[in-house]
Amino acid sequence: MSIAQHLEQLYTRIPPHVSLVAVSKFQPVSLIREAYTAGQRVFGENRSREMSEKIPLLPRDVQWHFIGHLQTNKVREVVGKAVLIQSADRVSVLKAIQLQAQKLGIVQDVLLQVYIAGEDTKQGFLPEELTSVAGLSLPNVRVCGVMGMATFTEDLQRVRKEFRGLRELFETLKKGPYAGSEAFRHCSMGMSGDYHIALEEGSTMVRIGSAIFPPRPQRP
Repeated sequence: MSIAQHLEQLYTRIPPHVSLVAVSKFQPVSLIREAYTAGQRVFGENRSREMSEKIPLLPRDVQWHFIGHLQTNKVREVVGKAVLIQSADRVSVLKAIQLQAQKLGIVQDVLLQVYIAGEDTKQGFLPEELTSVAGLSLPNVRVCGVMGMATFTEDLQRVRKEFRGLRELFETLKKGPYAGSEAFRHCSMGMSGDYHIALEEGSTMVRIGSAIFPPRPQRP
């Protein structure tokens, strides 16, 4: 199947109120352009330099999401370029985003990445930390919701439980410290292998790569 056919299939499976982020990391501009021609406008990158190199080579109406682990010394390469930073996973990163956004005179949208998986390779805030995070003074940072990655496992019930927990946390935050915030509306969860479960558990945004693009070798 072509990229366009893969996208058409996904568009029929994903409800209209759910955003599809096409994960384009490691993919060449030519294939991203194919997805763009097929109607896709939101793309996710996980390396700041790669995203910066791709931005001027693609149409200006592409919406870039940064979805990878963000080092504080790379924040300046992402703020103001990504419409949404999905991987704000610790206080030091939030403060660095605030500083850079203030320098640029903008408000940067972010999601709070939450640690929901039982794997050391995953990052994120612990659920019990998020109330205090909401109390931080970050006038140039707009928190738009939460993001999480489930455990990489064949135990689908475990995956479902982790997604359900994130959705419940999202609803608690929405009624609590973020009550009244129109921006706080995203619960980003679900990737190529588990997005169908994430949708059933209330995801508002899925991040899909291998179900759209052909496999690419991982860069070092």
